[in-house]
Amino acid sequence: MGKNKLAKFSDMETFPHVFQYTFSAFQEQREDFHLKGKWNTFFGNDNPIVLELGCGKGEYTVALAELYPDKNFIGVDIKGARMWTGAKESFLKKMKNVAFIRTNIEIISSFFSENEVSEIWLTFPDPQMKKTRKRLTSTRFMELYQSFVQPDGVIHLKTDSNFMFQYTCEMVKANQYEVLFQNDDLYHSDFSDDKILSIKTFYEQQWIERGLTIKYIKFKLSKRESFIEPNVEIELDNYRSYNRTRRGIDEQAR
Repeated sequence: MGKNKLAKFSDMETFPHVFQYTFSAFQEQREDFHLKGKWNTFFGNDNPIVLELGCGKGEYTVALAELYPDKNFIGVDIKGARMWTGAKESFLKKMKNVAFIRTNIEIISSFFSENEVSEIWLTFPDPQMKKTRKRLTSTRFMELYQSFVQPDGVIHLKTDSNFMFQYTCEMVKANQYEVLFQNDDLYHSDFSDDKILSIKTFYEQQWIERGLTIKYIKFKLSKRESFIEPNVEIELDNYRSYNRTRRGIDEQAR
């Protein structure tokens, strides 16, 4: 492991707003996280709690927290070296409405009690084209989210993946969730929230510059007793992501 990563891991241990509780730690301790149901005591207020799941470097978490000081934001990811960027920035800025959790998203319900979260952001998640159960907008995860999201809480998906967007739209339709906004080309749409439009991560800007459109859907997570997994064929993306290959984009340009 490189010295840079080791230094970041050391930093992460010292940040008071970073919590590291992986699946292995959960298996060892066999108990929920100590702040479950008590996040208002950590933040020192009763403001709404918003999660960014799969936060990567935490750019979006920090940007949202700066734009909305009347809400509390928690970025969640398993990659600590990536998360360090947002954790370090928010620490140096002494931001009081930001926290980070390094954990597996599959055990996210161990961190939050019923109705404790108001919104979830899913920003450019892996579309998991071959593994529905790992897809962060699958019905498996909808059932997980509704265990701690408030009634009619809001789910946001922002993605460059046409597959992920189409799948999510079909899932929303099959389960009759109320759509608040849906568009397959966000930056050329009638979406009027300039604050949200102003946030672009480093890789998002690269995707836009290479001609990829950004898709966005926002819907209410109403409570359901049972879930319907969409039974439709969706064309697979012909690329993975900006930092893995530009093959798909080059092919489109031919």
